[in-house]
Amino acid sequence: MSEDVRSNLKSGMIVRIHQKIKETNAKGEEKERIQMFEGTILAVKHGNEPGATVTVRKVSNGVGVEKIFPINSPIVEKIELVREMAVKQSKAFYLRTYKKKLKEIKKKLVGKKEEIVKEEVDNPVLEVEEVKEVEPVVESPSAEATEDKEASEAKSPEAKSEGGEKKEEKVEEKK
Repeated sequence: MSEDVRSNLKSGMIVRIHQKIKETNAKGEEKERIQMFEGTILAVKHGNEPGATVTVRKVSNGVGVEKIFPINSPIVEKIELVREMAVKQSKAFYLRTYKKKLKEIKKKLVGKKEEIVKEEVDNPVLEVEEVKEVEPVVESPSAEATEDKEASEAKSPEAKSEGGEKKEEKVEEKK
């Protein structure tokens, strides 16, 4: 994973870019540190020219962050490949709002030939909040509930008279 892949960058690759940053402290001393930015490549512009750039996007704390890095600049120390995803276009700006899963391209060595296998993985560009649907719990009527229902019907005189008449009518119809 530590090899530099500047020459063959493609959109859909998930890369880790090591960028040099110069900071000055309170005393006025300059310190240089390396900051990493890991994200998905949306576009590679100007190929192998000296002014070639790459647009990288990641989601940080629910906010999408895009940075444009000059590929051949001394500020960019190293670009390393993490994973490669299958995308449909060379300028993959549609990934900003894409909600489906992307397929990962995995290369397996079979003998002397490389075999490319595509698998579905989560979309690293978007973090979609999962909504869990909870089904309402419906309890089946227990023996106690049916007894209570019958007791309440027996207490009301209207229910008793209506229910009694209906039962009598049914019995007469059967005979």
